[in-house]
Amino acid sequence: MKTRVLRNAISIALLAMAAGIPDAAMAQEAAAGTEEVPEDGAGKRPAGSPPSRSSSRKGAAATDLKAVTVTGSRIRGGAAPSPTVIIGAEAIREEGFADLGEVIRGLPQNAGGGQNPGVAAGATAGVGGLANQNVTGGSSLNLRGLGPDASLTLLNGRRMAYGSFVQSVDISAIPVEAVERVEIVADGASAIHGSDAVGGVANVILMRDYDGVNAGVRYGAATQGGLATREYTLTAGTTWATGGLIATHLNTDNDGLYARQRDYTARMFDPSTLYPDTDLESTLVSMHQSLGDAVELKLDALRTVRHMLTFPNNGGLGATYFMNTTRTETASISPGIEVSLPRDWMLQLGANWGRDRTNYRQFDIDILNGGSALWNYQCFCNETRAYDIGVEGPVFTLPGGEARLAAGGGYRKNAFLQRNHLANMTAIQGEESSRFVYAEVNLPFVGRDAGIPGVHRLELNLAARSEHYDSFGRVTTPKVGLIYSPSADFTVKGSWGKSFKTPTLLQRYWMRSASLSPPAYYGGIGYPPEATVLALYGGNPDLGPERARTWSASLAFHPEALPALQAEVTWFDIDYTDRVVEPITNFGRAMGNPVYDRFISYRPSHQEQAELIALADTFWNLAGVPYDPDQVAAILYDNYANVARQHIKGLDLSISYRFDVGAGRLTLRGSGSWLDSAQQTSEMSPWHDIAGSLFSPAKINARAGAVWSQGGLSASAFVNYTGGVTNRLVQGSTEKTSAFTTVDTTLRYEPDSTGIWRGMAVAFSVQNLLDRDPPFYTPLGPADPPYDSTNYSAIGRFMSLSVSKRF
Repeated sequence: MKTRVLRNAISIALLAMAAGIPDAAMAQEAAAGTEEVPEDGAGKRPAGSPPSRSSSRKGAAATDLKAVTVTGSRIRGGAAPSPTVIIGAEAIREEGFADLGEVIRGLPQNAGGGQNPGVAAGATAGVGGLANQNVTGGSSLNLRGLGPDASLTLLNGRRMAYGSFVQSVDISAIPVEAVERVEIVADGASAIHGSDAVGGVANVILMRDYDGVNAGVRYGAATQGGLATREYTLTAGTTWATGGLIATHLNTDNDGLYARQRDYTARMFDPSTLYPDTDLESTLVSMHQSLGDAVELKLDALRTVRHMLTFPNNGGLGATYFMNTTRTETASISPGIEVSLPRDWMLQLGANWGRDRTNYRQFDIDILNGGSALWNYQCFCNETRAYDIGVEGPVFTLPGGEARLAAGGGYRKNAFLQRNHLANMTAIQGEESSRFVYAEVNLPFVGRDAGIPGVHRLELNLAARSEHYDSFGRVTTPKVGLIYSPSADFTVKGSWGKSFKTPTLLQRYWMRSASLSPPAYYGGIGYPPEATVLALYGGNPDLGPERARTWSASLAFHPEALPALQAEVTWFDIDYTDRVVEPITNFGRAMGNPVYDRFISYRPSHQEQAELIALADTFWNLAGVPYDPDQVAAILYDNYANVARQHIKGLDLSISYRFDVGAGRLTLRGSGSWLDSAQQTSEMSPWHDIAGSLFSPAKINARAGAVWSQGGLSASAFVNYTGGVTNRLVQGSTEKTSAFTTVDTTLRYEPDSTGIWRGMAVAFSVQNLLDRDPPFYTPLGPADPPYDSTNYSAIGRFMSLSVSKRF
């Protein structure tokens, strides 16, 4: 038990990532809603095509090299064979989202677990394990509920440094004022992006051009108490004939939400926190500069600092309680060069460097006198660097248009360090590097003007990527995609591919511990009193990659007669193998259980015992008797191993429709996702449900509503639905929570006037308008809140007012 306690005592970090900044006109055109992007003549820009350029430049227009923003395809103007969701700046404002963490939590394809500020005690018992916890108050992408390390987050098509030891990326550290749009492909994308993109990829895209200065303030609080929030933003930019620059600074702090402030958690020890007290400062700079008509230089730079204070509920055990503080500092810089070559070819060279450092402190606070003692002080430090080169252009002509090729290669290196400052020792230190090459070709066999009955469009997309890691060798991931339109009103898309994820550096290099315990601890019966069992926990440097086979099929409806109507339904299927887990999940029944025979060596030799002890960095004797190799009845290997398998399938549905109502416009939009997933811990283990289980993704998630706008006034109302979950943590339990339904509303006004009111914007938002409490379950102990904090929120009604002024 001590090894488990020691592991649960480790707290972790996060990574800040960035986004970009839109012109209102561009945001309205390119990303007016949250929708699946149609691929045929519905008047919308296909995913992956270059955005339109702002018309607000000073003087002559700068050279436009029409570079592609990488998300679902590296082909300029190419259509991704997987459905792409675009969430634009205008939709973010209309729906009252305060940060990108709220944006992704409102996406039905995304699960609320992983690294998120509202995840409370007990959540690590879910499928996410250690990844399901609040680390520093940031928010991570978690598509299909596969974990923050199996969903890839990009900034302008480039990776950021990992944060924490579970390879998460904080997407919430960038002000929403700095976002043009977020493109999300909820499908395997390793053939395009390499490791991590098993559940999919989210690309936060920066605004290219911005003129002027915009200052904003926001204040909000929960009406039941707690989470008072103060936010200040400043965005400034300028353009010139050959380039542009934009800079954004965000400062936000919020008070914590304490268990005593909610009736249903008032029994918990005071002061326990449900949401942390945080303070964030984030600065982003993005610029581009053309050199003549053929060369453009680009640079994105980001720095964030987040502080967090929490009081984890330890039930008031003993005479002290815990107070945790973290300081996470993230920095990144991504330079790039784009060169326009003859015959519409383009050369791209890029690099990026990132660093994420979280200093974590845990204090013991004396209940009687308030005195404190530093009990734990560690640094979780990540660093990444990468270089790449690529070309893209036409290779030959087909009846449907130009066949285009994208190809390239590069190098990437990640490093992780866990440093215990109190003990003056390094617990984990490891690094990993890889070299990669990729190619993608788009083959348009039939174009829209071919005049072939029943074949309005036919396109084939082929992609492959090969990576060689210095740790486990080579991984090759192909992807095949097909786009077919029988008419201008329908588009059918299908894709099949392979994806992979490298083990985290913690899983490979975590300190290994050996323990000596009585057989009864592991369910062993009939052994003499002097018998013992050796067990090995911790990292495994011999881990290989996790692998997945993914496929999706979708049908999009975009009738020419109703160009404002868009609808899409998608089926997806993921077979995820070689997942890294600690294989023994039930210690009390491990010995004698055929499920665990692969991980238990009975009657081990002296040599096998010596080899295990030599592998361990620490040795714990919990048996109460001296270690005697002749008395060791078994060895348990519970260090990380590539043995688990998951099967994930489901259905996504989205629809949007715009129409005029008098002098105004009404937009209806909604999306939902049904998820079915199960896991097998090892080949001998039974399958068990993941989706619909406590601290795992709900089976059904949906968000739908309406936006009405007229002139500078807009009003929106959206309904959020999350299905109930079953408590499968208790064997034989059939307890299921109720579903959680909330309503969000936003009223926004931007007066079209001159003088002091020019450029003003005022917004009033209410989340959870009806003040719904989360659905409850019976917690395992007094330290756990009685609700699933990965799926449901304890905030209740939250009201906020924001005011901004553009000069």
